[in-house]
Amino acid sequence: MKKWLVALMVVASSATCSAANDVKISSDDTVTIYFARHGKTLFNTFDRVQGWADSPLTEDGVRVARYLGEGLKGIKFDRFYASDAGRQRETMAVILKQAGVTDYQLTELTGLREAFFGGFEGGFNKEMADAGARQLGLSDGAALFSAMKAGTLAVRDNQNALAKADPKGLAENYDQVKERTQAALDTIIKKAKTEGDKNILAISSGTSMQIMISDLTDDPAKNKPLSNAAVVKIVYKDGRYTVPEIGTLKYVEAGKKALNNQ
Repeated sequence: MKKWLVALMVVASSATCSAANDVKISSDDTVTIYFARHGKTLFNTFDRVQGWADSPLTEDGVRVARYLGEGLKGIKFDRFYASDAGRQRETMAVILKQAGVTDYQLTELTGLREAFFGGFEGGFNKEMADAGARQLGLSDGAALFSAMKAGTLAVRDNQNALAKADPKGLAENYDQVKERTQAALDTIIKKAKTEGDKNILAISSGTSMQIMISDLTDDPAKNKPLSNAAVVKIVYKDGRYTVPEIGTLKYVEAGKKALNNQ
């Protein structure tokens, strides 16, 4: 009797192990966020300061957003984010229309707004750059722009200089922008972990995206200004962030090539 009982227990145990092996349990919590800068706007065209101030996309802005949408077409996105800025919402709408996504919900996070430039808002970029350059001991705005393009001026130093130079004393400093953008990033990840999101598309703005990743990577490209529709890819895995792509235009270029060949 005991031998039969032992035999039955062995068979049952083997069946249980076999069933467990048939079920593949994934512990991979990887989330990939494609952050894109908005398309070119009216203020961009006029070379005006555009932080919390807003303006619509131009024809060129819509065109490059279409290219980006085509270039991202092969990626299945689980969720979509932008700030409450019209240029970001408009860019998302153009991208998703081109990608053939019609049934979606856009979540707005004010933390994804561009940096606030205070009294410089709406003025000429040159005037703000000249003021920031004086704070940094540079000759003029042209020298500041040159250092930015070369990636030799840390985004932290640049934003803090602009904040100090603001005649109204209202512009955000580096820490203020970093706190809210990274809080928005954490919100996106928490939602993704709850809902099982794997690929996310978010639209933001140049300086805020630079500051968001400023301490998440050592890549010096983080200090270079981002082109319209450029993508910053952020990957979350096992509680850590990595930034494998900074300011890439490969999705725009791929989309442009595909549309031009149609």
